[in-house]
Amino acid sequence: MKRVTAIVRPEILEPLKESLVGVGVSGMTISEVLGFGHQHGWKEYYRGTEVLLNMVPKIQVAIVVADDAVEDVIAAVVSVAKTGEVGDGKIFVQPVEEAVRIRTGDRGEAAL
Repeated sequence: MKRVTAIVRPEILEPLKESLVGVGVSGMTISEVLGFGHQHGWKEYYRGTEVLLNMVPKIQVAIVVADDAVEDVIAAVVSVAKTGEVGDGKIFVQPVEEAVRIRTGDRGEAAL
């Protein structure tokens, strides 16, 4: 099993959820996060003083899937999130040792 974490622009959340369900994802965790990368934020003026706001709002989507579904999930995220501009986001893939469904006690891929 693998955990796929995608950090993307907030405006693509709904199309992203539809795309992920379309490739068979049955559950996901979504969080609002702040961060920066190559964008380095933007400048605003507060009471006449220039202020650099370097934390950009993003959406983090975490999904645990079987190993053979990872490439489909990555392709689904990229197909929706890629604009070609700085700030499109990142995808991270990490191994998952175990998963347990608390209600039933199912373990491994059966718990997904």
